[in-house]
Amino acid sequence: MKLLLDTHTLLWYANSDSNLSRLAATILADPANDLFLSMASVWEMAIKSSIGKLSLSPNYRDFVTDAVSGYGITILEITFEDCTTYESLPIPNQLHRDPYDRMIAVHALNHSLSVVSIDQKLDGYGAPRLW
Repeated sequence: MKLLLDTHTLLWYANSDSNLSRLAATILADPANDLFLSMASVWEMAIKSSIGKLSLSPNYRDFVTDAVSGYGITILEITFEDCTTYESLPIPNQLHRDPYDRMIAVHALNHSLSVVSIDQKLDGYGAPRLW
């Protein structure tokens, strides 16, 4: 299965947080599954870390590097095609106002991925969501 981790999913998985659902923990730990992370999540963590809204151990760079290599995550760059899809999504008031989550939905759609996320608002974009 090809899985796209929402930002909170990666953070909860890396920190063994009890907020992570049993299903999410099981499928993320299965080596048969391919794990992906949107560059939007990488950017979101950088922004939140830089303004003090997110504390990563030991620091932002090492956390992301260790997570990507340790979990075998492939980072999805943001392409012009992704931006074109983003522009065609329903207007933010109808579904999701968060630009990071909207790009996560785009990456799921454009790469045929299932999103691993607690966020039910993502369901409105048509990509499968697991939790």
